[in-house]
Amino acid sequence: MSKSINPLFLLLFVVLAFTACKKEQIYVYDVNDVTVRQPDADKPNVKSTTEFISIAYSDLFGTQITQAKLVNLQLAYAAFGDLKLMEEMIIKNFLNESGVDIPSDAEMRNDVGTFVDDSYIKFYNRRPNEFEKWHVVSAINNDSQLTPELLWFSMMTSNEYRYY
Repeated sequence: MSKSINPLFLLLFVVLAFTACKKEQIYVYDVNDVTVRQPDADKPNVKSTTEFISIAYSDLFGTQITQAKLVNLQLAYAAFGDLKLMEEMIIKNFLNESGVDIPSDAEMRNDVGTFVDDSYIKFYNRRPNEFEKWHVVSAINNDSQLTPELLWFSMMTSNEYRYY
């Protein structure tokens, strides 16, 4: 007894063979390439202690630091073990001295975008990117406790400020 193949089964097999194995379609999206870099990637050199203190003083007072004051701060900086804490203390003391040219809170809140742009240029020698600007502007607008002194302190004690 020979068994014959059912024609319906054969037809089903042929249809499945031609429809089941398709070549995968490749989709190509026209997307522009974007290079992502850290903002301080172009600043490979760390400021020396003398440069850090002198530049911080000049940024805040608009004048050069005296030699005697620079030597005293360098000695204190070198004598203390936690250098990051010492940097914070130096900046905090500079910000609390009289004669510092800091915008008032009202001036900052009058034109927040300009304040942020000017601060980035003053401390980082560059303009903020869109995300940085949005983040700082929204932080200022959403928190009435943020003062220009606090924002400048955070910028001057950041890692990017330590590089040039």
